Amino acid sequence: MNKLTITLLLLASLVASHAQQKAPPKGEPTNAKEAAAQKAAADKLVDERYAALVAKLPPEQQAWERTLQENLGGFYLPIHKREKIAGRSSAWDFVQDDPKLPRVLLIGDSVSRGYTQATRKALAGKVNVHRAPANCGPTATGIKKMDVWLGDGKWDVIHFNFGIHDRNTPIADYTQRLEQLIERMKKTGAKLIWASTTPIPDDPPKKQTAASIVERNAAAAALMQKQGAAINDLFAFITPHLAKVQPPKDVHFNGEGYDLLGKQVAAAIQSALK
Repeated sequence: MNKLTITLLLLASLVASHAQQKAPPKGEPTNAKEAAAQKAAADKLVDERYAALVAKLPPEQQAWERTLQENLGGFYLPIHKREKIAGRSSAWDFVQDDPKLPRVLLIGDSVSRGYTQATRKALAGKVNVHRAPANCGPTATGIKKMDVWLGDGKWDVIHFNFGIHDRNTPIADYTQRLEQLIERMKKTGAKLIWASTTPIPDDPPKKQTAASIVERNAAAAALMQKQGAAINDLFAFITPHLAKVQPPKDVHFNGEGYDLLGKQVAAAIQSALK
């Protein structure tokens, strides 16, 4: 075997080895089009299973699922569907009220979603804990959606927050909208608890500053005093624990953080109900 043949064989072997390393595992997509097709097929299967599950629910629970479908949006609705067909509990579980217990509504963004289940656990057997059928986002969304979130039932306590999604809203606009939302919630006859917004880290690429939350909490606190709403100072409560419970560069919390927040929210609700 001459040197040229040996060289060609070595090159062929290297090319084959490289191709094997680049080849996707069996069953995985080979290009973007195939990946999109596989995702569409998986989403269709989830939708079919979810629809079949909902069709078997009692009318009241079907109505709740329709409300979620109309309000959770393109990010949270797929998550809810997957959790539902997997039989996993979530913040948006249907709540079967015990008529002997008070009804409480949690309104807020993804941080509020995060502590909903911990709040329910802390108040199990004491309070019917509901949450708004959405990631409630900024005050501008609240103005549009508050009637949907409040629904037709009677509330004894409404525990609410708007802040992270308003971090770049001018203070004057933020305060004005927040006051409109308080006036609307007051019409329910419920006791109101304002949850101060939890800390966020500085993150210039996201136009996000820690100071923006401090400023909005101060403006909200002055408004709550004017309106006679109780204040659950989650900002002050969770700040000493941030190193353990808030991942770096994240506005959210780990499980331990949400457990702490949920217990604090539960305590504020119980205090309001006394």
